[in-house]
Amino acid sequence: MSEKTIKGVILAGGLGTRLMPLTKITNKHLLPVYNRPMIHWPLLTLIEAGITDIMIVTGGSFAGDFLQLLGNGRELGLRDLHYTYQEGEGGIADALSLAEDFVDRDRVVVILGDNIFENSIRPHVEAYRAQRTGAKILLREVPDPQRFGVPELDGDRVVGIEEKPRQPKSSFAVTGVYMYDDYVWEVIHGLEPSARGELEITDVNNAYVRRGDLTWAQVDGWWSDAGTFESLIQAGQLVRERERARG
Repeated sequence: MSEKTIKGVILAGGLGTRLMPLTKITNKHLLPVYNRPMIHWPLLTLIEAGITDIMIVTGGSFAGDFLQLLGNGRELGLRDLHYTYQEGEGGIADALSLAEDFVDRDRVVVILGDNIFENSIRPHVEAYRAQRTGAKILLREVPDPQRFGVPELDGDRVVGIEEKPRQPKSSFAVTGVYMYDDYVWEVIHGLEPSARGELEITDVNNAYVRRGDLTWAQVDGWWSDAGTFESLIQAGQLVRERERARG
């Protein structure tokens, strides 16, 4: 495994049912967030972090629209952009598994296609580059952690992660950025579907927890997932304020 090469994977599949009827005519990740399609923001997040070898995992009836919008990524400064297609909704870990051949033995930074961050994740990516093995997740304190994967913390260690717990063991949410070494493929191959019938990314992260090989960092600034009407509106307003402040 190369210690230097880090590839990027953006997960932009799913049916976006929480945003119906908007998603009857387009993929959720092509909806506008302020002045850009949603998919631009995670792409720009990876590019700004120094990651330019990127694959988009998409699905559904509108997958071809990504190609029409993004092409080979030249407009965003990329030399090339890779695509793969997820059939059905098998979960985040299932979607990531489709990028195995693309990532190969390199490290990977995975970002959910509806996740938008105020500030650069580059410092966290560089910290992970220096990490000898394992995985890294990014956390953010939130008022409603029960909506997310929630870590149980013991000092600077994550001792477990629960998906959408009724009684969260911390006020932190696991954001939609995950960094993995090549052990991730072994984990995914051994996963069993959850009660939802999906391969859960929380199970992947917990496999690294059990191995004692998962680190975490807290993102500064705001973080938004744009998967509901309320969060889509909020994300647009936050991005608008940020872009205006940057001029």
